[in-house]
Amino acid sequence: MEKKKVMLVFGTRPEAIKMAPVVGALKAADDKFEVIVTVTGQHRQMLDSVLEVFGIKPDYDLNIMKQGQDLYDVTSRVLEGMRDVLKEAQPDIVLVHGDTSTSTAAALAAFYARIKVGHVEAGLRTGDIYSPWPEEMNRRLTGRLANVHFSPTATAKANLLAEAVDERSIHVTGNTVIDALMQVRAEIDGSTSLQADLAGRLKSLGYDISRLDSGRRLVLVTGHRRENFGTGFKNICQALAELSERYMGDVDFVYPMHLNPNVRGPIAETFGGKKLGNMFFIEPVDYLPFVFLMMKSHIILTDSGGIQEEAPSLGKPVMVMRDTTERPEALEAGTVELVGTDRKRIVDGVSRLLDDQGYYAERSSRSNPYGDGKASQRIAGILSKLEM
Repeated sequence: MEKKKVMLVFGTRPEAIKMAPVVGALKAADDKFEVIVTVTGQHRQMLDSVLEVFGIKPDYDLNIMKQGQDLYDVTSRVLEGMRDVLKEAQPDIVLVHGDTSTSTAAALAAFYARIKVGHVEAGLRTGDIYSPWPEEMNRRLTGRLANVHFSPTATAKANLLAEAVDERSIHVTGNTVIDALMQVRAEIDGSTSLQADLAGRLKSLGYDISRLDSGRRLVLVTGHRRENFGTGFKNICQALAELSERYMGDVDFVYPMHLNPNVRGPIAETFGGKKLGNMFFIEPVDYLPFVFLMMKSHIILTDSGGIQEEAPSLGKPVMVMRDTTERPEALEAGTVELVGTDRKRIVDGVSRLLDDQGYYAERSSRSNPYGDGKASQRIAGILSKLEM
């Protein structure tokens, strides 16, 4: 039987994390698939660290990253770069992921080349094309270009059906990020030497995880959404300042800072002259030490989409600093709570989880609606039966 030629295209760290298990599942079935990995380098440094963790060596690297690039630059460079790659590789199908500009441009390039498109993590919607921006429109455009849709949940499938997508092309698989998380968590849990190495790496970045040995709790913070730039990030920083002062005695706040100056500017403005012994702004963290931080955390405060999916598998309540979410399953399951960028809502939400042990126990014990860690195997199985 002739092998199916499958090309996976991704460019950001979150995409790489979620596509790495799919690469692994397809390569494990090497009698059925010829696997081609193409990266765009939309997140250069952060992307490379994930590739190293999962042992992935790209077959093609567009290396589009340039200082100060905007969405026009990313989209046009990916589109033009993919033209030559597709012409040379001639895959049977191109798999893209989620909602990035890399995914939309790569899907459009495949469409221009009359190559089938498979959309992993298909069907997520907020209902507002500007929130999150540009991701909501990216995922809608990619969905229109796709021939096969791998939806993480039944709700995502229903969104596609409401848009008149052929039900025969939609497959509910679970989310591949859970596959990646379970793999890495098992590696960390199974190796005391790896735990020591990760603790050392975190310490070199500015946080000593051994501070938690005395019973201190950790609130892990991430924030980078474009729609929060400006007033939103100022509010977030003010909320963090209030929380760190309120819980100086027994809670640490750790914020791995995104490189974007729109994130770092409000942090410097709010905390530049303050000395808070429990507020730690550290440099960006690679995937392995970040999972280690999540495992050690008590609460996660974030505007990330992927963390809304990952954290419940670790039993960590999530406060989401966004007004909308394309992951309503998490809201319905009670694993996340939307607090937006309102200072009072952030402070009150985190404080309740820190102060009310019964409420925390109930929130942290809820089951994750995003899968069982076998999504990638399901995707490989579906592709093996798909007519090309």
